[in-house]
This record gives sequence, C-alpha cells and structure tokens, in this order.
Amino acid sequence: MPDATAPAPVLPLGPEETLHVLVPSRALVEAVEAVSPRVRAHRFDPAEGVPTGEAAQAQVMVPRGGGDVDADVLDALPGLRLVQLMSAGAEKFVGRLPERVTLCNARGAHTPSTAEWAVAATLAAQRGIPHFTRAQDAGRWDFRTEHSLVGAKVLMVGAGDIGRTIGRMMAGFDVELTYVARTARDGVHGIDELPELLPEADVVVLIVPVTPQTTGLVDAAFLAAMKDDALLVNAARGVVVDTDALLAELASGRLRAALDVTEPEPLPEGHPLWSAPGLLLTPHVGGAVPETNARAAAAVTDQLRRVLAGEPLQNVVDEY
Repeated sequence: MPDATAPAPVLPLGPEETLHVLVPSRALVEAVEAVSPRVRAHRFDPAEGVPTGEAAQAQVMVPRGGGDVDADVLDALPGLRLVQLMSAGAEKFVGRLPERVTLCNARGAHTPSTAEWAVAATLAAQRGIPHFTRAQDAGRWDFRTEHSLVGAKVLMVGAGDIGRTIGRMMAGFDVELTYVARTARDGVHGIDELPELLPEADVVVLIVPVTPQTTGLVDAAFLAAMKDDALLVNAARGVVVDTDALLAELASGRLRAALDVTEPEPLPEGHPLWSAPGLLLTPHVGGAVPETNARAAAAVTDQLRRVLAGEPLQNVVDEY
C-alpha cells in the first residue's frame, strides 16, 4: 500500500530527454505517444525475448494486465525507473524489482466494474439465479424461496477503494455494513476481530490485496466461524481462500459462495469447484468491461504526464 508518510518519488528525466515506454498493445502505443512528442512507445511482449535497440532504453514499463516480468527482462533494461501497472493488484511485482525501480498501480481503474460484479454476484446468489437459470435450461418450472440482500448483515473484508465502492452500491439495499481491514481505525474493525464478527454476517465479501497475512486467510477456522447458510463472495484473489476448506463447506450445504477468482486459476477441467453445490462461479471477469481498459490507459498516460512535468508519481506501491 502507498506510504502516506513518505514523499512520492519523482522520476528523474532531463528537460529534453526522450521518455521510452514499453507497452503491451498497439492501442496503448498510440495513446502513450499522444501524450507528448518526447514520448516513444515500444510494443513489447515478454514471450518474444528481451527488449533490444531503442526499446532497451526504456525508463518505463507497462506490463500486460497484472502479468509477470522475468529477471532477464529487468536485467536488459538498465535505465528502467518505473513499472506502471494497469491493474490494482501488484502482488506479482512487490519485492521483485530492483531498488532503482518504482512500482505504481492503476488504483481506481478496476473499481467500478469489480464493485459492480460483487454486487451483481451477491444479488444473484442471494436470489438463487444460478438455480433458476439451470431450471430454465432444463425447461423446468422450479419454484422455491431464496434469500434476500435487503437488510442483510454484510461483512466487508477490505476497506480500500473497491471495498468502499461496493459498500456504497449496497447501501441502497439497506444492508447493515461492517468493514474490516488490516488495522482498526475509525469505522473499521481490525482483522483480529474477525472471529467475533463472522458469526453475525449473512454475507462476507473479500476484497483484500494478496499479502502474507491475507494468503490463506479464509481457512477452515474462518469458514467454521461463519453462520449457517451465509454467503462468501470472493472478488479478491483465489489464494485468499483455502479451496479444500471451502469445498468441504459447500459439499455439506452449510455455506454458499460466489467466486470470480479461484486457486488454482484458471480452474482446470474436472476440478471439484465446477460441480460444487451452492456456488456461483465466474472466470475472473470482475474488471472485464470495455470502460476498464480506457480507465487503465488513462492511469498510464496521466502518470507519464507527471513524469514529463517532474511531478510526484501517483499510486506508488511501497509494500503491502
């Protein structure tokens, strides 16, 4: 997370120096070069090897999505000073970049769409839409009473930008909302309070970054503390949840879940999650709307304008 107490770094760049930027797509080449005549964009795919020629002079790299970068690529870029992500999640890069390189994410680019998915999945799971869709496919009129989101007690595990946006969207359903974060603060409970909070929640939404503390956070004990028939919604990352422990609860029928992310991912053919009862499953599409790409591209171009102007960088990721 950004360190609010430290001054944001400024990328060193001479007044006439050309800014070379590695980007993952032709569309982003055009957007980046439109920023200024001083910017040169180079389309780069790590699968094609290390950068060469002018591309090897890059001071900025924009990886594809939240994708990884090999050490060989970093070694081939002695002038690299900034890795600008197009995603909010930065777990694949934290602690892996040379000290000279600043890591920034695209905080906010995926916020509306991910929050929208979380609300849509919660509503669909609560109202039994997956069951009724399967009944429709089978031509079966299968009436049954399901759950409701209106007035539900929702525990939001994660109080960052996306978690707050989910909360605002859910507020229209008159939910009783409780936030949890790594450390307690005004209006937010600490993660150490989960054992007392979980038994009261009808819906538990996960929207936390991947850290040593959150990896495997939702284990057998976490799930056992949830009330019977509660709904777990994972809009974070698959590694936050112990898959085997969740499968056991789903198989017993005690808990329900809505997952946009899984561990492993992508989910292989024949994996038991595909047929788990009480599960709504989507293939990591929370951010997959056309507007997300535009917002992510804007995060990149805005950052480059800051670099050229000698202004402090935004959305610096120091550590999680």
